[in-house]
Amino acid sequence: MKVVFMGTPQFAVISLDALLTAGCDIVAVVTAPDKPAGRGQKLNQSAVKQYAVANGLKVLQPEKLKNPGFLEELHALHADLQVVVAFRMLPEVVWSMPPKGTINLHASLLPQYRGAAPINWVLINGESESGVTTFFLKQDVDTGDILFTEKVTLTGHETAGELHDRLMYKGAGLLVKTVKGIESGRYNEYPQSPISLGVELKHAPKIFKEDCLINWNKPALTIYNKIRGLSPSPTAYTSLNGKILKIYRSVYEIEEHSVHPGHFVTDHKTYLKFAAQDGFVSLTEVQLEGKKQMGVEEFLRGVKL
Repeated sequence: MKVVFMGTPQFAVISLDALLTAGCDIVAVVTAPDKPAGRGQKLNQSAVKQYAVANGLKVLQPEKLKNPGFLEELHALHADLQVVVAFRMLPEVVWSMPPKGTINLHASLLPQYRGAAPINWVLINGESESGVTTFFLKQDVDTGDILFTEKVTLTGHETAGELHDRLMYKGAGLLVKTVKGIESGRYNEYPQSPISLGVELKHAPKIFKEDCLINWNKPALTIYNKIRGLSPSPTAYTSLNGKILKIYRSVYEIEEHSVHPGHFVTDHKTYLKFAAQDGFVSLTEVQLEGKKQMGVEEFLRGVKL
């Protein structure tokens, strides 16, 4: 079975590597065009392109997915199946091309957390479980028929970066299972039916800078979940000394207090904690605007509050 793989970041590389290791016939890789980056504006290749080139795979980098030249080249590959991991939205003319369809790997338990940032939102909302899902693409985003899912239990303390890495490997294994199942014809697909769940459908939209600002009037646990759900990127932040203070890690404590929410308490040596609605959030790893990321004790040695 001939497979075309589509993806861009490191999350997709692990899946591509797993498919190759499992003996899948990857006839081409589609990834983002090279982009200038850094001071010298040197062209930066995507993680998927770097891996593909190193492993002798054919690489396609269309600026536009409806470009006639790209569509012609894609059609000439005569792929049986297309696999999408952390790529962009595909037009119907692309996802409907192969006879066995186009499948996607999504980092949530669909239909919950459809959207661009499922890993972030599942932690921000304090969920107790997450997982990965493979499904057939169709017109509406993340709504196609489900093939396989695999759950993971959450600890309540992991960051988005840690969950990302965990789901990256879990998803790669599930993707191999899915592709092998399609190849052999041993799979079942079933429609996503949110109503049958009997629960509220939660979404995972793209996160913007304004979403990352901490509201200290919220409960301490809510703020704690927001911090870990946005760490290491795009990172929750507050204001300190008139500058942006990014917060990567924290702990929280529930206790009655008379400190105004958003005001901080510190001994100037070992702790810095901000008052929340029902307790305190102690910062443990931070980065002040113009400075490097560091632990709170090192931070307190270098700043005057």
